Amino acid sequence: MTLYPLTAVRTLSLHTQGLTTPNGSEPPAGPDSVMETVNKLGALQIDTLQMVARAQYLSLWSRLGNYNRSDLDRLAYHPTERQLFEGWQHAACYIPLKDYRYQMPHQRRLREHHSPWYANWLNENHNHEVVKYVRQRVTREGPLRVSDFERGDHPPGTWWNWRPAKVALEFLYAFGEFMIADRVNFQRVYDLTERVLPDWVDTIEPTVEERDRYWVELGGRALGVFDERHACQYTHMKITKGRLHVRDLVEKGVFVPIRAILNDGQAHDELFVHRDNLSLLEQAADGALTAERTTFLNPFDSLFYGWGRDEAFWGFWQHIEAYVPAPKRRYGYFCLPILHREKLVGRFDPKLERKDGLLRLKALYLEPGVEPDEALVAAVAAAMRDFMEFHAAKELVIEKSDPPEFGGKLSKSIVQVGG
Repeated sequence: MTLYPLTAVRTLSLHTQGLTTPNGSEPPAGPDSVMETVNKLGALQIDTLQMVARAQYLSLWSRLGNYNRSDLDRLAYHPTERQLFEGWQHAACYIPLKDYRYQMPHQRRLREHHSPWYANWLNENHNHEVVKYVRQRVTREGPLRVSDFERGDHPPGTWWNWRPAKVALEFLYAFGEFMIADRVNFQRVYDLTERVLPDWVDTIEPTVEERDRYWVELGGRALGVFDERHACQYTHMKITKGRLHVRDLVEKGVFVPIRAILNDGQAHDELFVHRDNLSLLEQAADGALTAERTTFLNPFDSLFYGWGRDEAFWGFWQHIEAYVPAPKRRYGYFCLPILHREKLVGRFDPKLERKDGLLRLKALYLEPGVEPDEALVAAVAAAMRDFMEFHAAKELVIEKSDPPEFGGKLSKSIVQVGG
C-alpha cells in the first residue's frame, strides 16, 4: 500500500475545505461562489460572537476573500433566492436546502417523543396553551420574533429561563413546524415551514439509517483525509453509531483505506479518503496539487471538525478559548489561526472597533520554530489587508507580538503598501 507524505494529507484536507486557492485568484465574489462553498463544506456554522465578523461570514471570507455578506443573507432568507436554511449539523448551521429532508427524521422524533424537560414544561402553568397561542399567532399574522410576544413575568436569562413564548417558538422550530424566515439584528424571525420552504425542495423523509449514512459520507468527502471518528464528528454523530456506516462505506469501496505519515512522523494505517478524492490525493503526493493560500480561520471553522485533527495533521493546538475563564487562556478570547500554504503558522486575537474603523490585535503569535521571513510577512500582510477591507477597518494596531519582530514587520509591510 502506498505511503502518502504529510504534505499530501494536509493539502488534500485543505483542498476539500476550499482552502488551497491562491490569494487573488478566487472565483468572482457573488451568490454562486458563496453557494458553491457551502455545498463543498456541507454546512456553515452560525455563531453569535462578533469580536470581528461572525463565524458564518468569516468562514466564507477565509475561502473567498472580500465578498458581500448580503450574498449569504439573501441565500438564507430572501423568499425568491433562498437556497439555504437554518438547521442543525455539527452545530447551528446554514445548510443547503437540497439536504433539508435529512433533518426530518430528527424533527419527527422530537415531535413524537418529547424530551422529559419539554413534557414537564408543557404541563406547568398551562404551557400547552402557550404553544397553541404561539402557533395560532404565527399562522394568522405571519413571521414573528420573540419580541413580538408579551414578556410576561418570566425573566430573561439562560436557556431554561426563557419566557414561555420563546420556548414555544424554539420547540415548534425544532419540531419542523416553523422555520427561520429571516433575522433582524440577528434575532430569529419564525414562520410556518410551509410558507418558508420552497416548493422545489425534496421532502421525502429518509430512514434514520439512510440519513446517517449520508451524513457520514458527507463528512468523509468534506474532510479529505480522515479517520472513522472524524467522519462521524463532522456532523456531530456519535462514533458508536457512525462507525458502522464507516465500515459499510469501506466495504462498498466508497471510503478507501490509506497509509500516511502524520505530524508525529509516524505511518498511520487507520485513515481513509473518499473515492471521489483519491485522484486528488495522488496529485497532492506528486506535487501537481499544492496549497497556495494564506488566510485566517475562525475558531469554529469546519477544518477543525473532528477531535485531534489540529494536532495530528498540523501539530497545532486549536481551542475555543472564549469559553475558558480569562486566567486560564493561553492565547486569547477569539484567536484566529493563520494558515500559510499547507501549514498553520500562528494565530492572533482580534477586536474590531467598528466606530473608529480600527482593527486591534490584542495578541499576535507565531508557532515555535516559524520564522517571520520576508515571504511569510508579505503573505500575511496581503491577507490582513483584505481582512481589514472586509471589515471596513482603516487602521491596524498590534498590542503584543511573539516574536516581537513579527508584529513590527507586519505593521511596516501593511503601511508601506497602503501608502
